[in-house]
Amino acid sequence: MVMARKILRKFLPHPDVITKNRWIKLLGPRLQDPSLWHINRRSCSLAVALGMFCAFIPVPFQMVIAAALAIWFRANILLTVPMVWISNPFTMGPLYYFCYLLGVEMLGLEQKRFHFELSFDWLFGGFLRIWQPFVLGCFTVGAISALASFLLVRILWHLHILNHIKIRAQRLHNRRRHMRENP
Repeated sequence: MVMARKILRKFLPHPDVITKNRWIKLLGPRLQDPSLWHINRRSCSLAVALGMFCAFIPVPFQMVIAAALAIWFRANILLTVPMVWISNPFTMGPLYYFCYLLGVEMLGLEQKRFHFELSFDWLFGGFLRIWQPFVLGCFTVGAISALASFLLVRILWHLHILNHIKIRAQRLHNRRRHMRENP
């Protein structure tokens, strides 16, 4: 537990740096909530889950949504936002195509061939033909990823605590044995 906190603190900026930023101050006192900055099992597992879910929301500005959800659910905001980066320009294509295929399978539809173009014409023409399986797949993958990551962080944190307890017990046992042998 102590080791995990030290590692996270090494990579995450200090809360004061963020809360004292003039642009962040505009957001008001809600960002002063200590639970948004704490590194504990609840806030970290919830942060990872929220970030994973938001990574599969097929809209721009996923980080803003993730930050708003972190504030709403009082999760660690410094972990929530970077988790969204799982879907980035390099991974979006394969991730979203997988979501589309899953949605097609779940709805029992036939897979439609389409050619993606980054244009308003395609958005209002091509996307309208595939939006239902795509959105269903994104929601399903996001929900499953969020649940799996939440449980994984909780389990890993628990195992880390058990290992820490085991090491402390072993140290105590060795100290007592040393004291008995060398009075």
